Amino acid sequence: MPLDRIDIAILEALQKDGRIPNAALAEKVGLSQSACSRRLDNLEKSGTIRGYHARLSNVALGHQMTAIVHISLSGQFEKTLSDFEAAIKRCPNVLSCHLMSGEYDYILRIAAKDLVDYERIHKEWLSAMPHVTKINSSFALREIVDRTAMGMKPEMA
Repeated sequence: MPLDRIDIAILEALQKDGRIPNAALAEKVGLSQSACSRRLDNLEKSGTIRGYHARLSNVALGHQMTAIVHISLSGQFEKTLSDFEAAIKRCPNVLSCHLMSGEYDYILRIAAKDLVDYERIHKEWLSAMPHVTKINSSFALREIVDRTAMGMKPEMA
């Protein structure tokens, strides 16, 4: 679905404040409330807006450590990938998982309380995943950027 400048304005406003009332959003983008509501429904139905959520602080929840983990599997067969993906979705500490090109098959971002907790996650979850042949872990020293909002340009229309 091609986005016009009003759609882009709606998306930018929602990225800044996902809880903005429809009346305020409509005023911000220059639409009536009903027209704004229809546009918002269309953006949701098309999958452009995938959902709304609260952004939590890992540190406030006691997870002081972020690990970036590269995983290699025994092969690239469909069953191998689907077995691993089904298992990794069950690990509560995995914040994101991406199938990759290149040297490793997957890259994960994992939240852990500390090194002892990461060792537990490694032993109970990562090492137990089906078809895993190699695990390479790195630990973030400091977070520089963690965006949830994308810059939108009118040229997209």
